[in-house]
Amino acid sequence: MYFCAPDFYCDCMLNIYINDETSSLKSVILGTSVSLGGVPTIKDAYDPKSRVHILKGTFPKEEDIAKEMSAFEKVLNKYDVEVFRPTEVPDLNQIFSRDIGFVINNKFIVANVLNKRIHEIEGIEYILEQISAHSIIRPPAEVSVEGGDVMPWKDKIFVGYSKKYDREKYEVSRTNEAAIEFLTATFPDHEVLGFELEKSDADPMFNALHLDCCFQPVGNDQAIIFKGGFKNESEYDFLIDYFGRDNIIEINRLQMYDMFSNIFSISPEVIVSEKNFNKLNQELRKRGFIVEEIPYAETAKMEGLLRCSTLPLIREKIG
Repeated sequence: MYFCAPDFYCDCMLNIYINDETSSLKSVILGTSVSLGGVPTIKDAYDPKSRVHILKGTFPKEEDIAKEMSAFEKVLNKYDVEVFRPTEVPDLNQIFSRDIGFVINNKFIVANVLNKRIHEIEGIEYILEQISAHSIIRPPAEVSVEGGDVMPWKDKIFVGYSKKYDREKYEVSRTNEAAIEFLTATFPDHEVLGFELEKSDADPMFNALHLDCCFQPVGNDQAIIFKGGFKNESEYDFLIDYFGRDNIIEINRLQMYDMFSNIFSISPEVIVSEKNFNKLNQELRKRGFIVEEIPYAETAKMEGLLRCSTLPLIREKIG
């Protein structure tokens, strides 16, 4: 496996390409738990689940997160996936690399994230230097978007978002309507579909932080979904009709809270899942998937799981 490390010159270029959530993964950025900066203050926390664990004294320890991420990396290595890790930015949570950028086709979009997270992009600058400058797009300032809300799916791009009244009310409203307009203009060959999400800064049981916290495609034509994560039932109904009722795995509110929809596909056949998701993992195997189980419950305390921890760069191009 060839890896372009940040500490020496490399003239290789990454030919990035992503067109869906499940095609065979070739290259990915996996976040890092190095130098998290300890337990954040309530003021510095930016999601309700982290706040719950800060108050309870159960916020995860850096060494426990490191063990979980190491287990994830081992599975990725098992399937010959090229794994990049962010360089250390001291005292900064860099676990959830999904949000700071995303790839659609051969374009890398540098996300306009929450102000508390803007320095995370520094950890992957060495990777961006290995991507053609013509393939890197930086949205205008009025576009707020995080990668957890953006899902390329063949000829469509699914986007979780909040309208103005929720954007102004909730810190957890990370993607706005301008992002939908931007993606529509940037990718005219795709149909961009927005899904307005339920938000709560106070209660993680009623907060769909990103689209991948209540929905995710698996395989070639199936999906995991939580109805209560969507503000508009018609948008939930669209996904049910699009994938087909028999191809849907419905999860409940507690399972959404535990991050059941935030698993990660290495290929259409192989899924990485949390080892305690017994019911989900059993159902996935029943449907013919290979399920690689790893411990990730400590990471989940920060309202993110396996998809959140990854930023795919290259998946196999089909057709």
